[in-house]
Amino acid sequence: MPDRQSSALDFDALRPPSPFMSETHRAWRDSLRKFVERELIPHVTEWDEAGYVPREVFHKAGAFGLLGAGYPEQYGGWSEGFDRFHGIVTSEELARMGAGGVSAALMVHGIGLPPILAIGTNDMKQRIAPPVLRGEMQISLAITEPDAGSDVANITTRAERRGDDYIVNGSKMFITGGMTSHYATTAVRTGGAGAGGISLLLIDLNAKGVTRTSLKKQGWWASDTAALYFDDVAVCADQLIGAEGQGFAGIMRNFNGERLGMASGATASARVCIEDAARWAQQRRTFGKRLADHQVIRHKIAEMVQRVNATTAYLEHCAWRVMQGETPVADLCLLKVQATQTLDFCAREATQIMGGVGYMRGNRVERIYREVRVNAIGGGSEEIMRDLAARQLGL
Repeated sequence: MPDRQSSALDFDALRPPSPFMSETHRAWRDSLRKFVERELIPHVTEWDEAGYVPREVFHKAGAFGLLGAGYPEQYGGWSEGFDRFHGIVTSEELARMGAGGVSAALMVHGIGLPPILAIGTNDMKQRIAPPVLRGEMQISLAITEPDAGSDVANITTRAERRGDDYIVNGSKMFITGGMTSHYATTAVRTGGAGAGGISLLLIDLNAKGVTRTSLKKQGWWASDTAALYFDDVAVCADQLIGAEGQGFAGIMRNFNGERLGMASGATASARVCIEDAARWAQQRRTFGKRLADHQVIRHKIAEMVQRVNATTAYLEHCAWRVMQGETPVADLCLLKVQATQTLDFCAREATQIMGGVGYMRGNRVERIYREVRVNAIGGGSEEIMRDLAARQLGL
């Protein structure tokens, strides 16, 4: 394995200076880095191999403030002074673990909780948000179905109103945290065909009629993934998130933030690949000289840096636009494609540079390489993102 102290091309040196980062962002980075290095990094290989993150780690992350970062103070979070660039810092520092499954497990509420805070009832917010942000409870987002992924408007899981309850029947597939979450923000069909017939329900995953099946996958091992089955599940009508028919709008609002976050994490993971590949190239000797002294290797690393720096600039520009109140859907879609393609390229080239050691379990590049496809597919596949961007551009 590469000596972690031997290279000047470390994560910070590879991170271009940002005109958008202030002292508050640097302070958050310093604080979060200490937490990640103390509480998470020493254990990521163990958790990845075991396939789960222990519950006490959620409690520690909640007490530190990681889970509440960017969420309202009234629910136990901290949002005063928090902006999109603090979120980017969070993604970058978590990416330094080289274990996306750990991040996905700890931060799963980042896609399950926002719809509740945006359009849920006050009672629902008070009941769900505080224990989630303390790490005592976990909430997932359940949208994808066996026959409907990115085509959200065509989901078929049905919720029929009967008296004071909705009776839910159907299934959800590839649900992050589905085995360990206590609740799921769930897209259901309460009306007719199309987007206008979709609503959101808060479903207790321990309720009668809910069945969960664990799914094994290529990467993100530390984050469980499940198929959920609903068989006449009775959900009290007051668990409706927003009004009937508002579900699609709530889901779409969630996707823009998710894509920005995924792009940030993918870009940072690509930077991790450069760090480890460059360190290895400066240590490894072949044919009487360092690997880094071979022109073909130097050019590989230079192109990796070129792509990551360009993607970082695009990421920061999109984040700045969002902070100005814009909703640059086309650019957020294309940013996600740019970031995941950059990650794909860097993970492959880093593995080539590191050779056999890069193929061995337990190192950051090997784990990241296994996680490339979930980034390229989750939150909207590259193909769907390009098509949506094209339509937004009026093509």
